[in-house]
Amino acid sequence: MKKRVLALVMSTAMIASVLTACGGSSNDSSNNNAPATDTNTSNASTDNNSAPADSSAPANDANVDYGTGEITIWVAENVQTFTENQIKAFQEANPQYAGYTVTVQPVGEGDAANNMITDVEGGADIYGFPQDQLARLVSSGAIMPIPDTYATWVAEQNDAGAASAAVAGGVTYAFPITSDNGYFMYYDKSVITDPTSLDAIIADCEAAGKGFYMEINSGWYQPAFFFGAGCTLTYEADDAGNFTSCDISYASDKGVAALKAIVNLHKSSAFVNGSAVSNATNCAAIIDGTWDADAAKALFGDNYACAKLPKFTADGTDYQLGGFGGFKLLGIKPQTDANKMQVCLAMAQFLSNEETQLARYQAVSWGPSNKAAQQSSDVQADEALSALAEQLAETIPQGQYPNEYWQLATSLGDSVISGEYDNASDEDLMAVLTEFQTTCKSYAGQ
Repeated sequence: MKKRVLALVMSTAMIASVLTACGGSSNDSSNNNAPATDTNTSNASTDNNSAPADSSAPANDANVDYGTGEITIWVAENVQTFTENQIKAFQEANPQYAGYTVTVQPVGEGDAANNMITDVEGGADIYGFPQDQLARLVSSGAIMPIPDTYATWVAEQNDAGAASAAVAGGVTYAFPITSDNGYFMYYDKSVITDPTSLDAIIADCEAAGKGFYMEINSGWYQPAFFFGAGCTLTYEADDAGNFTSCDISYASDKGVAALKAIVNLHKSSAFVNGSAVSNATNCAAIIDGTWDADAAKALFGDNYACAKLPKFTADGTDYQLGGFGGFKLLGIKPQTDANKMQVCLAMAQFLSNEETQLARYQAVSWGPSNKAAQQSSDVQADEALSALAEQLAETIPQGQYPNEYWQLATSLGDSVISGEYDNASDEDLMAVLTEFQTTCKSYAGQ
């Protein structure tokens, strides 16, 4: 642990040195702060990430000799060759970085995070990881905060959800590369007349004798109602992965409204508990993700359509369904050599910029987080990604959750499906949510 802390301290000192050399300042945080991100996402503040007046991408000095060395990059196997080709092109275009030998290894995002936390010194210099691992990486000293000019670039270039996912404790630690893990609605446009209203969707499905699919006994999909109503459920963990606190507000009037809406959905003859298009039959609408786009196209044919999640109504109030969002990020291991650190920063920025994200989409269909790339004709023509991009603005990045939470959420949904709450009063539902909330807090020793 001492080695990790020392490496992080040295890295921070090196960052200050590099910023000074580039003409920036790490001491003045009163002006030129990065723009605030969407208030529907968590930990979006970048107040400490001040930037000079010119907030364009950080300049890389072609006249500086950055020396030689070795850099290891971990990425998912299906983008290994793509990344190798991109790095080769990057070094050819930037000869000041050509003295570094770069090895790109296939390590999945989840494995990469676990490996880095286990052995920081032996880990990759640049690595891809899912946003829910950021807190663990930070607390274990396996990732360095990026300099202010890069942090501002991240905030300006990427959508609010992705930019927020790269931030922990008000500090930006990573470069977003995708905004493509979440859920939205596939539907049959010959049946669904108003995809913005859950009540209207259910009425259309009932009238047509078709199914509306949503997996309400899943801790991944179920929060769409609770978060949409304004409830919170997040955890904090220490560097050993132990959960230390839980911020939850399910036991509230908003929570009751959300649970009541879930119960009412279950009561519909159109409701089917599920989230896989491949298992759906006689379906008019389904809440699912981009991974099932091809199956949805095959199911709905010429009537294939996509939309962000609809609004639901409880006690006369409309709420926009929310939920979790998922993003892939690039992190950099704390470096003790200023030159190598700058090379890593430049490479990570290149691998996450507009052009590379768009090329990655074209190569392997990963949805860009870069706002300009999202507006490209190719991405805009992808109906699933467009719907997801709209929905991600309504979500929070998924953080770490105890295994027991997922089981508890399944149990709550199973009780709804079994009809246990069909005739429950508001007081009964509040009691259910109070027990749920108390149990969630117990996982963090509260």
